[in-house]
Amino acid sequence: MAYVINDDCTACGTCIDECPVEAISEGDIYKIDPDECTDCGACADVCPVEAIHPE
Repeated sequence: MAYVINDDCTACGTCIDECPVEAISEGDIYKIDPDECTDCGACADVCPVEAIHPE
């Protein structure tokens, strides 16, 4: 089960540096590629607005 980023995302970029498989792409709201995500949770642990959750 991949992680997803909800509408609370502020596009701060903190999660991108934490993703070990580069599954997160930039945009107005960042997105996680479910085929690349390894469910490690590193991105969710650093998100300052808690916008990242397991799908």
